[in-house]
Amino acid sequence: MGRRRIPLAVDQRYHADYNLPVVDLLVFGPHPDDLEIGLGGSIAKHVALGHSVALCDLTRGEMGTNGTPEERAAEAEAARVVLGAASRDNLGLPDGDIGGDPSHLREVVGFIRRMKPKTIAAPYGEDRHPDHVAANRLLTRAAFLSGLTRYGAAGQKWRADWVLYYFINDSAPPSFVVDVSATYNTKRAALACHRSQFDPDATGGTATRLTSPRFRQLIESRDAQFGALIGADFAEGVIAREPIARDTLLK
Repeated sequence: MGRRRIPLAVDQRYHADYNLPVVDLLVFGPHPDDLEIGLGGSIAKHVALGHSVALCDLTRGEMGTNGTPEERAAEAEAARVVLGAASRDNLGLPDGDIGGDPSHLREVVGFIRRMKPKTIAAPYGEDRHPDHVAANRLLTRAAFLSGLTRYGAAGQKWRADWVLYYFINDSAPPSFVVDVSATYNTKRAALACHRSQFDPDATGGTATRLTSPRFRQLIESRDAQFGALIGADFAEGVIAREPIARDTLLK
């Protein structure tokens, strides 16, 4: 049996109720705050460009040292508002056991079919956190199986134009980078919404790797390095598994 969708607010509803016939960009995060770490600037940029952007957290982050699931849900919703995304859902998969049951795959496939995204963004598959690796595998399979008529999940088949992979902790040479200099302060503001994870003094939490200023420095130094490669202040990198077509060799 599929897991119950966990709403993030009383007025948070499924894609069909948002009147979005097709979502331009659907970004998945293993835990609340992961997608902001990896793609917060790109999410805000796509919203500013007029694209429809939807967000989805796979788990409620209940295994985290700090923050209750309810607190983290409220923080995630606050970050959605800052980023300007049209919706944010939480599939309520078990933190620490993403993909551990066949129902997880059907749940994600059904969600993709419901949202009908043109592009799916998922975590990069090499990461120090096992949940990020498991999320990569689950989402890669789900994106493929969503396009198979005979795969037994809710909804009609849907094949996204492509799947891109973003970095949370570890990184690799990106296929391309997106200049997010103009929206980087929005990314910072969205990350600041997750106070239970990054500001334990304000919430009576425990010091962790995430609460150290060095963790945020790592995020910004990575994004600054990607930016420097293209002569920008900040950029976010992604990996595409298939070749990227160009019409000519001219820049």
